[in-house]
Amino acid sequence: MFADIKGFTKIAESMSADTLVEDLDEYFGSFDLIIEKYGLEKIKTIGDAYLCAGGLSGPTKGTPTDVIKTGLEMQQYVELKKQERIGKDLPYFEIRIGINTGPVVAGVVGIKKFAYDIWGDTVNTAARMEQFGETGRVNISEHTYNIIKEHFNCTSRGNIAVKSKGELAMYFVDSEKIFT
Repeated sequence: MFADIKGFTKIAESMSADTLVEDLDEYFGSFDLIIEKYGLEKIKTIGDAYLCAGGLSGPTKGTPTDVIKTGLEMQQYVELKKQERIGKDLPYFEIRIGINTGPVVAGVVGIKKFAYDIWGDTVNTAARMEQFGETGRVNISEHTYNIIKEHFNCTSRGNIAVKSKGELAMYFVDSEKIFT
């Protein structure tokens, strides 16, 4: 899952560097707590982008359903903070979230500043899901949709032309299904 702040550069121009780092730390710290709740692993932050993954510790932790719940909860958190900050006439963040499911290669490379990372087409497609998403929404690939569709209400976005990938079917996750 990739999460990225919309219009970060423009927002950053209106804030001091210290305030910007404090705000990012607050948001990303909250994201860290949310992903821990659902058994996901934080891979890294890249400027204003947040990358995490599920299932790296085995198939029962961080399932695709858990990743979707994480994305929805992150969006809820960001919306709550947005409303608080609007009330205080402060700049606010909005995020796009993209999710894809599939195999990845994970590990540590190099000899300095070791960093655990993940690679592969699954990661690249998740990045495209984020890039072609909309703020306040969780955008998922068709592969992820086929895995989670029994648990979540989703809206088809149809096929969208994606550079270097061709046409990809995408879906917005609307809500978790309620079973009585």
